[in-house]
Amino acid sequence: MAGPVATQQNMSSLALFVAKLVTQGRRLSLDCTIRPSHRGKDFVVTAKYQPGGGGRKDQRTSLPAGSKMAFSKGFRIYHKLDPPPYSVIVETRGREECLMFESGAVAVLSSAEKEAIKNTYTRIQDAYGILGVLRLNLGDSMLHSLVVVSGCSSVGKVQDSEVFRVTQTDFISLNNDPADEERIAEVRKVLNSGHFYFAWSSSGVSMDLSLNAHRRTLEDTTDNRFFWNQSLHLHLKHYGVNCDDWLLRLMCGGVEIRTIYAGHKQAKACIFSRLSSERAGTRFNVRGTNDDGQVANFVETEQVIFLDDKVSSFIQIRGSIPLFWEQPGIQVGSHRVKLSRGFEANAPAFERHFTALRRLYGKQVIINLLGSKEGEHMLSKAFQSHLKASEHASAVRMVNFDYHQNVRGGKADKLHSVLKPQLMKFIEECGFFYYSGETGITRSQSGTMRTNCLDCLDRTNSVQAFFGLEMLPKQLEEMGLTEKPQLVARFQEVFRTMWSQNGDSVSKIYAGTGALDGKAKLKDGARSVTRTIQNNFFDTSKQEAIDILRLGSTLNSDLADKARALLTTSSLYVTEPVLQSASPRVLLGMCQSYQKRDILNFKTPRPTT
Repeated sequence: MAGPVATQQNMSSLALFVAKLVTQGRRLSLDCTIRPSHRGKDFVVTAKYQPGGGGRKDQRTSLPAGSKMAFSKGFRIYHKLDPPPYSVIVETRGREECLMFESGAVAVLSSAEKEAIKNTYTRIQDAYGILGVLRLNLGDSMLHSLVVVSGCSSVGKVQDSEVFRVTQTDFISLNNDPADEERIAEVRKVLNSGHFYFAWSSSGVSMDLSLNAHRRTLEDTTDNRFFWNQSLHLHLKHYGVNCDDWLLRLMCGGVEIRTIYAGHKQAKACIFSRLSSERAGTRFNVRGTNDDGQVANFVETEQVIFLDDKVSSFIQIRGSIPLFWEQPGIQVGSHRVKLSRGFEANAPAFERHFTALRRLYGKQVIINLLGSKEGEHMLSKAFQSHLKASEHASAVRMVNFDYHQNVRGGKADKLHSVLKPQLMKFIEECGFFYYSGETGITRSQSGTMRTNCLDCLDRTNSVQAFFGLEMLPKQLEEMGLTEKPQLVARFQEVFRTMWSQNGDSVSKIYAGTGALDGKAKLKDGARSVTRTIQNNFFDTSKQEAIDILRLGSTLNSDLADKARALLTTSSLYVTEPVLQSASPRVLLGMCQSYQKRDILNFKTPRPTT
């Protein structure tokens, strides 16, 4: 085994060795070497340190050659220019097979097939992982780009997995066309924004970040709402490739992980905020709901603690008000809120939204933080009116709390005295999730609080942090971590900090830095989905990049634009053979439904402003 490879493989053991010296109160110098031992199987690590009494000493330890491998660039990408056609192959550490991309197709080559052709290929890049293939319809041709993770940073370790933030991606043209880079520059910028995460495990089976702790315990399937690069997997699935063997799954949102020492044990304090991809976009471009009842800025936030084989989690959700509304003229300073559909036309999406929430999360209570300023009062009244007329009226309660009026200058007194008493019964009834390896699931969370303000950002995060910290002592008590007051105080301090950082993460994704200047660079790569969602305008390159990342080439033709009007969002992810096999009767039903919806929208009186 070569020296550099040995170094990568033994980094985790080296870290343990260094940590051991540190815990013994020794100040280490930076002198550290790794060399093969005389036995040829192990490697000797020499580190120089300075004990408290002065002087320098060498410390040696042997690391077994079979130590667990640290995460590294385990994918190697090669291409072949001549003879045509242009071809790319991808191999990964630990697998004998390789992937071949050629002439728009994908194939898995055996070890023998790979060795027979590999000498005609040239290595072009190494990567930490593969996200899939981005496809864009250019009119007379199709762009295919292999999307790879070339930079990432560790957020922390949880159980057997390590969570990484994507910091750099590269797009490798499978057509060998340099112009492709310009066409996908905005998509790359979105992926490199620091809001995307994946999990990795040396065991080969990593944590599914799209699932909360309860659903992971039940070994549930991936939640497609939080599976952001799903469309990038479709091209490989189309050719029968097992994507789990080759591709990463991305979650968008925020991840905070901290280690807290409880005696001789390590507890992991975490906050996972999962942003839904179903109605994703930037502030002012995406508001309210769509016809499927999917709302803008929908986030599932989980406050979770891991200790050995025990896990406790508490979930809260946020999302835009599930009505059709907008803020016209926002780019010239107007903050006027306008309902873009009448009462009857809003109702179906409103019903679908709460039907889905109750199915996914159980009982619901709404915490409405809108105030009396400008258009907020009108929107708040509309929200209350729709709930009162809804089939969910008896099951879903709304608590109205004017945050700006009650929490002046950041004083949280009225969160305790006014808001908390109205919700404590619900919180106690719904509880939190708890699992241990010894007893299994002993507690389940039977409902969630759905919090909203106008943008579901600062005010919402403040209230969610408040209730998260209120639930924390109960979670710690269940895990046997309340014996020492200083330990409880430490958990509270850490979670308070993480909730603040979580708010920053969610805000940056949705609010960003405002609209981008200039025309969308993607206009020649794909059609905008402006016409697919009523009364919203996707006029920035960032918004268009998000849509293309989520939907790939699905919307990139005139025919596909018409299909989007007929199909639900979830149908867009169905493979082409399935859509092609749909019976004429099913397609006729879709057309009739669309026609009815158009008639309803036409008859509904428009609101006066």
